[in-house]
Amino acid sequence: MSRTNANSTGPGRRAGIALAIFLALTAAALFLFPAEAYLWAKAIHVIAVVSWMAGMLYLPRLFVYHAEIGPGTPQSETFKVMEQRLLRAIINPAMTVAWVMGLWLAWQGFGFSGGWLHLKIVLVVAMSGLHGYFSKAVRLFAEDRNQKSARHWRLMNEGPTLLMIVIVILVVVKPF
Repeated sequence: MSRTNANSTGPGRRAGIALAIFLALTAAALFLFPAEAYLWAKAIHVIAVVSWMAGMLYLPRLFVYHAEIGPGTPQSETFKVMEQRLLRAIINPAMTVAWVMGLWLAWQGFGFSGGWLHLKIVLVVAMSGLHGYFSKAVRLFAEDRNQKSARHWRLMNEGPTLLMIVIVILVVVKPF
């Protein structure tokens, strides 16, 4: 295996190991402290959401810079690596943990009831759709097939922010 191939798979493997350790520690906390399981799950959910959002806010900013320089440059190759690692090592695992813990919290804490919760879930589905759109963009940039302008990616950078604002308001205020 060449050095380039070893480096490109290394971060993904390390992210998988880190995720497995995180999940094992989570299971241990839930098992060792069953009375506080809901609070532990909530803490893990918040950590995952913060990580997911950090990636969702940074990735389209990378797309802006990447679109400005165009394909075939050394900088373009660097952006490809950064985008793929951010998606695979942070954004994808964080989204998965956020969904798993969030659904458990919705079931355990609220029995999936409450208008605010239903709207929150719809908005999280929208955030997940945006995540999918960004994932496709990572693939297209990697193949030098991005057709979107830097302006498009600047506008897309606002999507996660707006969704996050409404979701946080729903969770904290619970207006209905």
